[in-house]
Amino acid sequence: MKRLLVATRNRGKLKEIRAVLDDLVDELLCVADLPELPETVEDGATFVDNALKKAREACLASGLPVLADDSGLVVDGLDGRPGVLSARFAGPAADDAANNRKLLAELEMLPMASRKAAFVCVLAFVHPDGTEQTFQGMVIGRILDDFRGEGGFGYDPLFLVDGFQQTMAELSLEEKNHISHRGQALRSFQAYLRQREQR
Repeated sequence: MKRLLVATRNRGKLKEIRAVLDDLVDELLCVADLPELPETVEDGATFVDNALKKAREACLASGLPVLADDSGLVVDGLDGRPGVLSARFAGPAADDAANNRKLLAELEMLPMASRKAAFVCVLAFVHPDGTEQTFQGMVIGRILDDFRGEGGFGYDPLFLVDGFQQTMAELSLEEKNHISHRGQALRSFQAYLRQREQR
């Protein structure tokens, strides 16, 4: 594929995506490269809704094939919250620290059995030819009651990964990318793109 627009302003996320798609895409752009693109209001009820909305709007505005993602944390004991509001759990201008404090406060009285959680990522690919595809990744774990690790971002220091003794923030970047929800979804998209390019 000659050009692919990733519907994000996060250069770190773009770098992660580039590492997986480097041999398949000649030029990888993000919305920061096209400042005229409108900001998408993420008001969908699901990760799929938001990812598709971002991809569709960016595709329509740019005329380019677009990859968009929506991801977040789903906690069993909180009936699936924070879910699609993960980045804004403590309010529209909340940072990671505020979101983590709110999460710990809401889980304070719950037993560890109710702290089961999953990181979920949905990638949406929308092409000007009308193609729409989604790809999902998920990693299971539980929420600790204290922070562990210096790496990662968001809820990573509180998320103990099933099958590991480390939180997401304690894993190396290579380990995290191998098991992460976004890594899984990206590898599914990579396989799809390889097939598409061979047609």
